[in-house]
Order: sequence, then C-alpha cells, then structure tokens
Amino acid sequence: MNRLAILIGCLLLLQGCDFFEKKSKEVVVAECYGKYLYASDLKGIVPENTATLDSIQRINSYIDSWIHRQVMLHQAETNLSTDELNMEKQLEEYRNSLVLYAYETQLIKQKLDTVVGDDEITEFYEQNKEDFQLRTTMVRVAYVILKGDCKQKAAFEKLMNDPDTLMLQHLDVLAMYYAEKSFLDVDQWIRLDELTNIIPIEILNVEKFLKKNKYVRLDSDDYVYMVRFEDYLLEKSISPLEMQYANIRSVILTHRKKALLDRMREAVYEKAKKDHAFEKYMGTPVIESNN
Repeated sequence: MNRLAILIGCLLLLQGCDFFEKKSKEVVVAECYGKYLYASDLKGIVPENTATLDSIQRINSYIDSWIHRQVMLHQAETNLSTDELNMEKQLEEYRNSLVLYAYETQLIKQKLDTVVGDDEITEFYEQNKEDFQLRTTMVRVAYVILKGDCKQKAAFEKLMNDPDTLMLQHLDVLAMYYAEKSFLDVDQWIRLDELTNIIPIEILNVEKFLKKNKYVRLDSDDYVYMVRFEDYLLEKSISPLEMQYANIRSVILTHRKKALLDRMREAVYEKAKKDHAFEKYMGTPVIESNN
C-alpha cells in the first residue's frame, strides 16, 4: 500500500467516516451533490518527505476546499438559466484563443528580429517628436540628506557646489558613510514632484526657480538637505531621446510583431484559399430584427 493510500486511510479513520467505491473500484474520499472526489485526485497534494500529521492536515484542507467549491457550484447551477449554463461556445472560443496565442507566441520567438539599431530609434524619435511632450517637469539632480549634527557638512557642501561632475565620485564615498540618503546619478531624469516629495523645497514658480537655482540647501531641526540641479525640462517641452530610448525600442518591436503576424495570417489565408480549403455556401445572411 503506498503512502498516499495510508494517509487517506488514516484521515478517514480519524474522521470516522466510510469511504465509497464507485466506478472502476476507485476510492472515493468525498461526495457532494452527486459529485465525487477520488483518492487519485489527491496525487501531488502532499510534497515528498512531509510529516504524516502535516500530510493529513494538507489533504483534509484540500478536501474541505473541494467541498466548499462544489457547494457553490451547485448553488450557481441551481440559480442560473439553461442558456447561462450553456458555456460550450465560450469554452470553445477560449480554447481557440489559447491555441492561437500559443502559436503566434512561438512564431514571434522564432521569426521576430529583435535587433533595433540606434539609427532606427533616432529616426522614429525625430519623426514623432510631437508624441513625446512632457506632462510634468523633469530634472537631473544630485542630492544628499544629512543629519543635522553631521560633522562632514562642509565637505559635502563644497563637493555639491563644485561644477566638475567628476567630483560626484568623491561624494559617493562620503555619502556611503555619512549621508542618511543620497541620489548622485545626474544622468538620470526624474520628476520634479518626486524630488519635492523627498526634499521639502517650496516652489511657487517652477521656471523661475529652476533658472535661478543651481544649488539649494535647506536646514531643519533634524536634517540638512543639499540639492544640485544639473538640468531641467519644463512641462510641455519635448522629452529628450535618452529618456524615451527604451520606450521607442518597445514601440518599434510592437510594430514589428504586428506586421509579422499580419503577414503570417494573410499568407496562411491565401494558401488555404489556393488549396480550396474553405468555401462559402451563401451570401451574407440576413438577420431579422426582433423589433
């Protein structure tokens, strides 16, 4: 007798219930509204090397879950009309969609050219610049947040004010040891509102503020905030290519996928037409109105 059979036997003895034998001498472990859960349905429920008590609990939990599901299915079947219960068409459509999706996914993996060159991305950007208008102000910045009693404030301020961006490498080392939080990637564009959620800067006029300030320091009771602005792009200006590079590549690949599938569908249709694989037996059917 295998381990699963022993566990089921233990479970049934613990529950004090009889087990049934229905078709093909299958052991039935639960019944609900004329539907049966067989011992064979429990295979794979219990992982190998699971303790006996844990195994029994896991099987019992699965059986309880199956019963709850059958109860709800019975309730649904009792209250739905015959038309609502007739799901053959929906199931067929669902199966067809899955089959087509699996085939088209396989075709894309085999046939799609995923190499997108810089020239193609640049050309797409130049031809569609109007589509890359910014919806919010973007900035390139470096910032550090220090505790108010940090003894390295002067060193941080000197480096943050240095126009040589290579000095940020020294900031990186200092920030590792002394900063509460830092962001030093001045090549990355971030939203201005994301920055002001971290650094409590009050900005009344965005354009005037960014034109005037290259470095900002704020002191509070607990923290010192230092921000260095490298560049900015105002809302409604055109987003730079580097910000849109990954998006453009994704769009180009999406267009290629669609073109590949369109060609495949047309080729398959034309072949079927040439092979006389289908035939129309009537014109467009006339659908009578119920009104």
